[in-house]
Amino acid sequence: MVTGQKIIQKNNKNPDKGIVLSIQVSLSGLSFFVLDNDKNQVIDLIHTAFEKTHTPQELLDQLVHHFNTHKVLQQPFSKTTLIHDNEMVTLVPSALFEEEYLSDYLKYNTKIFKTDFITYDVIKNDDIMIVYVPFVNINNYIFERFGSFEYKHSTTVALDRILEIQKNNAKESMYINIAESYFDLVVTKNNALQLYNRFEYQTKEDFIYYVLFVSEQLGLNTEEFECVLMGAIKKDDELYSIAYKYIRHVSLLSKDKMLYSHNNSTHNFTILNSF
Repeated sequence: MVTGQKIIQKNNKNPDKGIVLSIQVSLSGLSFFVLDNDKNQVIDLIHTAFEKTHTPQELLDQLVHHFNTHKVLQQPFSKTTLIHDNEMVTLVPSALFEEEYLSDYLKYNTKIFKTDFITYDVIKNDDIMIVYVPFVNINNYIFERFGSFEYKHSTTVALDRILEIQKNNAKESMYINIAESYFDLVVTKNNALQLYNRFEYQTKEDFIYYVLFVSEQLGLNTEEFECVLMGAIKKDDELYSIAYKYIRHVSLLSKDKMLYSHNNSTHNFTILNSF
């Protein structure tokens, strides 16, 4: 059974040793990151983008299919991490957080049901709680398969890494982690989080509209703040070009800011920074 614990049925293996696995699940795709911790070497990264948005059951079917068809996923792992990537999430300042009100924090910005299991993560580098609804059917399957795993939300992983990168940087900065159909936008200033939000987009015009709207609402000067892009983007992409057209200081995240990289890219930013 799934519990509210972040590490379920902890075993006696040393999670800092051996081969470890991180899995990122969303209704739009799946990613698997296999790492040799002893050699600090990436063994494999598998990413599948679905042609259409799946249901939670279809997502589970896809997950099972990947485990059955990829040999690298069939070996024993000393640690397994599951990352839930969905829009059923909100941020709460820790000073205002009370565990008995989890559903109240979510009900104003996402549709939830009385039967939904709601949990939370703690951001390491700021006084913020991440309240979210995980895919319980995926948790159950991973528990049945591995018996021991840790789970968290993709927002937790991304914010932990971005705030670590921004440590001791007082400048206003915008980080945009881009996926195939949505992007996460993070604004920091004076070593603290100013804003996090997720936006769906279909065109480059959708993308820049949301970026400029956030800039205007926060009073950011497009001639001054740093805009750092990562994820499913390259320098010759149309999203990069339109961002550079309206914002003076635009760059791709440097590879040395990643905990791990694959094919010299920041694609799959979240899962590559999950350990």
